[in-house]
Amino acid sequence: MNQESHIHKYDRNGKRICCSLEEKIDQKTPPSILHTDDDGHDHDHDHDHDHGGGWQTYLAAIISFILLISGVALDYYDVQFFIGPLRIIWYVVAYIPVGLPVIREAFQALAKGEIFTEFFLMSIATIGAFAIGDYPEGVAVMLFYAVGELFQSAAVSRAKNSIKALLDVRPKIASVFNGESFQSVDPEDVSIGQRIEVKVGEKIPLDGILLSDNASLNTAAITGESKPQQLSVGDSVLAGSINMDKVIEIETTKLFNDSSVAKILHLVQEATSKKAKTELLIRRLAKTYTPIVTYLAIAICILPYFFVTDYEFTEWLYRALIFLVISCPCALVISIPLGYFGGLGAASKNGILFKGATFMDKLKEVNVMVMDKTGTVTKGVFKIKNIEISNGMSKSDFMNFLLAIEAKSTHPIAKAIMEYSIDGTVIEASDIQEIAGKGLRGTVSGSDVIVGNKKLMKQFNIATPSEINDIVESIVLVGIDSKFAGYVTIADEMKDDAKETISSFKSVGINSVIMLSGDKDSITQKVATELGITNAKGGLLPEDKLSEVMNLKEGDKNTVAFIGDGINDAPVLAASDVGIAMGAMGSDVAIETADIIIQTDQPSKVVTGIKIAKSTQRIIWQNIYLALGVKILVLIGGAFGLATMWQAVFADVGVALLAILNAVRLQKMEW
Repeated sequence: MNQESHIHKYDRNGKRICCSLEEKIDQKTPPSILHTDDDGHDHDHDHDHDHGGGWQTYLAAIISFILLISGVALDYYDVQFFIGPLRIIWYVVAYIPVGLPVIREAFQALAKGEIFTEFFLMSIATIGAFAIGDYPEGVAVMLFYAVGELFQSAAVSRAKNSIKALLDVRPKIASVFNGESFQSVDPEDVSIGQRIEVKVGEKIPLDGILLSDNASLNTAAITGESKPQQLSVGDSVLAGSINMDKVIEIETTKLFNDSSVAKILHLVQEATSKKAKTELLIRRLAKTYTPIVTYLAIAICILPYFFVTDYEFTEWLYRALIFLVISCPCALVISIPLGYFGGLGAASKNGILFKGATFMDKLKEVNVMVMDKTGTVTKGVFKIKNIEISNGMSKSDFMNFLLAIEAKSTHPIAKAIMEYSIDGTVIEASDIQEIAGKGLRGTVSGSDVIVGNKKLMKQFNIATPSEINDIVESIVLVGIDSKFAGYVTIADEMKDDAKETISSFKSVGINSVIMLSGDKDSITQKVATELGITNAKGGLLPEDKLSEVMNLKEGDKNTVAFIGDGINDAPVLAASDVGIAMGAMGSDVAIETADIIIQTDQPSKVVTGIKIAKSTQRIIWQNIYLALGVKILVLIGGAFGLATMWQAVFADVGVALLAILNAVRLQKMEW
């Protein structure tokens, strides 16, 4: 079995259902590179090419462009040999690299009963240009269409991160006791009730109960808890937690497919499959535009027979074909992806990666922003927040005593305390004694020093002030010579731009900001209050977060975005209308599940992303109005015989160039 390439889930009878990871990732593939039929089936628009590749991707367009320019130059200078069959063959060869894939798509669509597609219109119009002898125009029109498609594909390729294996986040092995020693096996082969060993830094492979006296586990990825969880013998442990302190032993209580990690992965799959696919605007426009211009072209050719006395079929066929060439939606086709390309490029420069233009469309509609706490608005690292001294010692002396004791500990909170710097050399402690689940005791400069929690103070009959009962952060109490000396609080540090982000949401149309966290509710509420968030809930499991978001989505007027970074956030990222992941420190599963990645881990970039999305949409509509406006004017002229083929092509090219310049503005704007 290849653990790297498959996700496993099980039916009610326990039979494994195996589906490739690539199939699941395809569900997250931006619809901007897919064409969706009315029946909901997806078809890769250009499955013969990897648009994320090198110059080979553009080879067909380059060949057509060189041959077209060469042919036009030969025509312009009236080169004698460039006549007759040679001239026709030259332009046919120039047309084939960009035209053949489109004609193939048109035939495939026709075989499915879809007549009025952009492929059909492009094929008929350009073949019509060849039929009336306007070979350069036919090649130019199809070349512009191909370039527009390449721009769109390039935008998507730049916006997507490389896809990594989803299962990288789950434990790969379990050390199981076989009666004599511990042996490494696949976690899926471990039965309930078996004894497993987990070393320091390893992930716990299955849910179980702790057999060791105590343990310190990092559960941030599973529960969102910002500080390590302190467990005693008999306590429950969750798969995916990281052992922080010492080698521990666990007795399994669930099979792997029932474990916390497997459950989260299953939730990701289910939520992803429920995310609705959104067609690009160009697809919707083409469904209306294409049949209209096709029927109008037919009418231009046939109807004059009944009203014009000197009707000549060839003349009106010529006008109809010119009308079709004019009606080729080249400028329209290229202006939309170029607008998205400009927006995606501007976002990338600001450290924001959209996994397709569709998610840019969706982001501008968001009016409810839901966010995780740990790693999203906080840095996810411990830091001393406050130092309170009760026995009259100087801060330097107090911290020297505390550092002397904590220097012998490997606990994550001790590591945070050791980051504190003092003048001079830290005093050496002696006779260090660890008191399981409570703290440490030792001798510093002849004084008896104890450092730990309230239980430790009580054990040594040291009275503590009532104020510490109201402190929600992690607290380390210090007693010196049987008297309370003071305490330090350890807290997750707020990100520099967190408060600014919350205050800026309203300016970009976010009417409701909600915080959902797996961390303790008291800590969650405190952080929410500091940030100005009025709606916050803590102590939530992944399925609780998912339920909250699904309830929010039930409102017809709600478009919900979720910002998160941990494995526990993945189901919500998948289920929300727009999933936004912190990319620098976020888990792989969160990054791969999300629609938008914030590379810098700055929440304020979400506001920037919304601004870019809204500006992109404005520019795209400007390009659409420009393209359609000019197109309609020239179409009318073509119907009355007032426009030539080249005028139509140049009008289209001119509009396309204006659309390009308009889209480039996005890259130049300051956000």
